[in-house]
Amino acid sequence: MTPFKPSALASGPSPLAVASALVAMLGSVYAKHPRMLASSPTAIPSQAQVIDSKSFAVLSSVPPVTSSNGSAPFVPPGHTLDSLRAQPFHVYDDAFYDILGANPTLSLVAESETDPLFHEAVIWFPDTEDIFFVQNAGAKAAGTGLAKSSIIQKVSLAAVEKAAAAGTLVQVDTVDASPQVLNPNGGTNYRGQLLFAAEGQGDQLPSALYLVNPRPPYNSTVLLNNFFGRQFSSLNDVAVHPLNRDVYFTDTLYGYLQDFRPPPGMRNQVYRFSPDTGAVTVVADGFSLPNGFNFSPDGAYAYVTDSGRNRGFTGNYHFSEPATIYRFNVSADGTLENRKTFAYADTGVPDGVHVDEKGNVYVGCGGGVQVWSPSGTLLGKIFLGTGAANFQFAGSGRMIICAETQLYYATLAATGSFVQSEL
Repeated sequence: MTPFKPSALASGPSPLAVASALVAMLGSVYAKHPRMLASSPTAIPSQAQVIDSKSFAVLSSVPPVTSSNGSAPFVPPGHTLDSLRAQPFHVYDDAFYDILGANPTLSLVAESETDPLFHEAVIWFPDTEDIFFVQNAGAKAAGTGLAKSSIIQKVSLAAVEKAAAAGTLVQVDTVDASPQVLNPNGGTNYRGQLLFAAEGQGDQLPSALYLVNPRPPYNSTVLLNNFFGRQFSSLNDVAVHPLNRDVYFTDTLYGYLQDFRPPPGMRNQVYRFSPDTGAVTVVADGFSLPNGFNFSPDGAYAYVTDSGRNRGFTGNYHFSEPATIYRFNVSADGTLENRKTFAYADTGVPDGVHVDEKGNVYVGCGGGVQVWSPSGTLLGKIFLGTGAANFQFAGSGRMIICAETQLYYATLAATGSFVQSEL
């Protein structure tokens, strides 16, 4: 045996140096993609991908606002729109894995050629396992707004699950409420019925809150249609506080901006309404175009999306206007205070907003659904490549997403926050 001589390794790196370099390399990989070093090789779900924010902190060139302004989804270096769609669950923070679970899925379950049938007011009615939603009011492709009202529709959740498993499309049924709900836009459950925020039509048929029976014959009742004798501009979204059970809603200009409502006679504001007493009060203003509204599970916070960047038919996008989610503290008496900038949508505008049982905040934006932690950290995205005005949890692990001409069904680990408001 030839005796070992230390000089024999003089021409190469020492074992200690090799080990140190390997540790440094693995540390770098872990810093960027922690789940790659998890105990299971399948720790990253097959439909998910990690988006490394460091990869686009510095770009070789940054286009001017005329071509890069947030109106279309940003494609990070090393990706394409197709690759972003192929694995639609985008992980920006490890906490998103807890939301996704081991095997999140996204399935197209209904579509139309041009008519934006799948727009907003997505309501899960647990008693019948139906999902309700509405057509886009004021959409040129649908001819809705002034000429005719947008319609309410529904799908069976059982049929949706079956279609998603088979890769087929589901039947969509029209809900003929009577009297008709005029251009519904926002919606939620309330006291065993469906509560819609409707935009109205023309200058004689005012914007209003409606209650609709979720079962045939779908009879409806107007709950509120004025503020001390004055018409609302264009009611947009509505939510019920989990503790005081009052109804909060946003009023904005989209009926006017889409040519089916008169010029506004009121400010863009958030209102509170007590159906038991009839009292209606203004609880927040100072917005460009207040849009989506919801509460944290414990009712301590209120979230308001401001979609001021989207000006309807008047010029599409005003890029310096808000695309912002604001958070308010909800005081013990139900008023809103301490407005805070919670997050800013990087694509399109923030629209419908919902929360899960852990307080994570989900918002329909230009590229799909974006998810933030309760502290405002971007956790991840459900990427569609197109806008999602609204969506809704259907209990534990199920979500329906409206994307205008497409309806999606997602499965994940999170459970939505649901207000029991039957009392």
